[in-house]
Amino acid sequence: MDQQQILDLYEWEPGVCFRHPGDGEVPTTHVETIRPAAGGIQDVRACRDCVLAMEATRATAAQREGLTYAPGELRRRT
Repeated sequence: MDQQQILDLYEWEPGVCFRHPGDGEVPTTHVETIRPAAGGIQDVRACRDCVLAMEATRATAAQREGLTYAPGELRRRT
């Protein structure tokens, strides 16, 4: 699967990437919802570059552990 096919597995909308907040609004996808100790709910969003990096990390971990890698599953089910 090429990079664009992986990116196409996600829904994209303008947002701020958790790793690159200085870039301002860019196309992002929701990857997690956290509940900080101070209260409230915070959505964590990632840009295309970060999604590809996280997917590469997942693929490497799956290979190392002898598991089947399936892209498109970054978002935690909460």
